[in-house]
Amino acid sequence: MIVKVYKEDILEGLQKSANIIPAKTGAAYLRTIWVKAENGQLSLMSTDSNLEFAGSYQAEIVEEGLAGVQGRSFYDLVKRLPPGEITLKLESDGRTMIIEQNQRNYKLPTNDVTWFQNLNAFPDVQTVVWSGDYLEELIDRVAYCISDEDTMEAIACMSMKPSPEEGADGKLEACGLNGHQFSMVSFVNQDLAEIIPEEGILIQKKYIMELKKWLASDSVELAISEKRLFFRSGDGRETFSLPLSYYQYPDYRNFLSKLKEDSVSTLGVNRAALADSLERLLIFNTENNRCTYFDFGGDGLVLTTQGQEVGSAKETLEADFKGDLKRIAFPTRNLIEMLGHFASESVGFTLTGAEGPCGIRGEDDPDYLTIIMPMKIVEETYYSEEDI
Repeated sequence: MIVKVYKEDILEGLQKSANIIPAKTGAAYLRTIWVKAENGQLSLMSTDSNLEFAGSYQAEIVEEGLAGVQGRSFYDLVKRLPPGEITLKLESDGRTMIIEQNQRNYKLPTNDVTWFQNLNAFPDVQTVVWSGDYLEELIDRVAYCISDEDTMEAIACMSMKPSPEEGADGKLEACGLNGHQFSMVSFVNQDLAEIIPEEGILIQKKYIMELKKWLASDSVELAISEKRLFFRSGDGRETFSLPLSYYQYPDYRNFLSKLKEDSVSTLGVNRAALADSLERLLIFNTENNRCTYFDFGGDGLVLTTQGQEVGSAKETLEADFKGDLKRIAFPTRNLIEMLGHFASESVGFTLTGAEGPCGIRGEDDPDYLTIIMPMKIVEETYYSEEDI
């Protein structure tokens, strides 16, 4: 194999290949980037046995061939080379790849080509073109509510399924849930709704975050097989695929229905003002007291928090409150994060009780709903030395 290629043409592909392979641990063949020269194209391929990446790039193919090199070393070397043409040569015994650029010469050991296995091919039946920008935004708005623990099975996944609402033809719901937070983005995509099964699809969070790294602002082409989800770049040069999970996702309609009950209380407040107050009150949170108390019924919304070692804080905000609820406590840091995913100037809280699910919506975010679970209120009494 002899290939001449410009660094600028393959660097991004090398980075994407290296992103999904283990850096140091794991079997050697899983830490390999495969380099294939064929039909005027240089192909880069990698897999960690679950994720798969393949990209084809323009190059001058002097002699066709296939080689597998230690992926991280190959990427780190090319990244540090100056811009310009690079020559890749496979020695006659097939055990070493030579990388040359001007007066620079490097050698990397290669792996046995019998280790190479073709990646899953992109299925060209029932494909859907989707906005890469929108998909990235959707991941941002959902992923933070997905559990980071793989052992949590279904709630370590993002769910995407057709909406069960009447008259919601072509409407889909993308959800994240971790036990105390829930996020749902609703959107209409008739073509996508036709290829997603009625029970929906589940994608583990760790794969979702790798997909986000691969995404660009351009459109992507999407396809679904029985076991995998495939993406292809708009120019057709790169493909990225990941495995689907088959756990039983919780029926979130049960707690969504609580937000529609007649007994709920409602709170409307300026989002930025509330977030700023919470950031200040967060300073007074401790490991044992991670919440901010919301008190209703007086002049505006009263926010308080206290920690035995750090002192206490109290702020009052203008708010529109209706209902019978007197007090509720929310985990401060989680609520700040949740508010940061809204674009609306004001947000509305639907409060089902002091310990029931609380829904948050924004006027300028009509297709976005989040739910946060309050913390149980435990009254504590602190004593000073003078009291003893």
